[in-house]
Amino acid sequence: MDDGDTPSRNGDHGTAEGEAVIVRAPTEERNSGTYDIDLLPALGILREINAEDTTVPRAVGAVLPELARAVESGVAALASGAAIHYFGAGTSGRIATQDAAELPPTYGVPPEWVVAHHAGGNEAVQRAVEGVEDDWETGRVDAAVVTPGSLVVGLAASGRTPYVGGALEAARERGARTVLISANPDAPLADAADVHVGMATGAEVIAGSTRMKAGTAQKLALNSFSTAVMVRMGRTYSNLMVGVDATNGKLRGRVVTILVQATGLGEEECARALTAAGGDTRTALVSLLAEVDADRAAQALDRGQGRVRAALAELGLPGRAPSA
Repeated sequence: MDDGDTPSRNGDHGTAEGEAVIVRAPTEERNSGTYDIDLLPALGILREINAEDTTVPRAVGAVLPELARAVESGVAALASGAAIHYFGAGTSGRIATQDAAELPPTYGVPPEWVVAHHAGGNEAVQRAVEGVEDDWETGRVDAAVVTPGSLVVGLAASGRTPYVGGALEAARERGARTVLISANPDAPLADAADVHVGMATGAEVIAGSTRMKAGTAQKLALNSFSTAVMVRMGRTYSNLMVGVDATNGKLRGRVVTILVQATGLGEEECARALTAAGGDTRTALVSLLAEVDADRAAQALDRGQGRVRAALAELGLPGRAPSA
């Protein structure tokens, strides 16, 4: 088992030392299509893995309504001044940690918007730490930072990790909304969540290796979740990243390209607008599209809560972005 999934809460909130844990979940079943994988050459092994991987997007697609509910809860949390918290162990926790780390540089948001909590802390992100996922109370303790109105997203491939269960339980007690993302439609922890995104990825190529299809599904679901939240929070204009600020030469070049794509104007004019905006992409963009100076663009953005379309509407421009 690669993501730290073990049975959910029991009498002592964990697993006794030396106790055998039998996990009954779709991710632990034996895949009848790969019985002879150990007899195949490298290309044959890769073909069987690839064939199984092609089923993952369909599994994610089947739960998009539930994922949309999670997105709206995330938007509501951020709009109220609260945060989104991820909780996971093993592979699930590492996927959550990566997603949270990538959002600030991609969308220009504060790191406090989306915070990842990995069972066992930073050490367990780099190297597996046995047993940390089994402790319900550790999940509760780690969730003590959750404030009312926040959204807590628990990730567990088989949907039964005690650490995640403890975090979901404590989060509800603290007035937060809860989401469980799993690869088990019948996840034992589903009742602990307001929304269960249970993806039916089925048996793995190698039985129980949930870093495979289950991990890929969680990566797809979490990427989609956080991207949709950022779009709904106005951190893009059309399909362009406009939260990136030009803090170095490479980023300045990227931002100038974004401004050219968004406005259809030349690189020199976009570069001048970016300089006048102090490196702020959204201010430069509004300034160029609305043909106003940087100060007026920045004021419109402030009134529009940082949303480019809202600022443009206030300045009298149509809502649709020009095509490339």
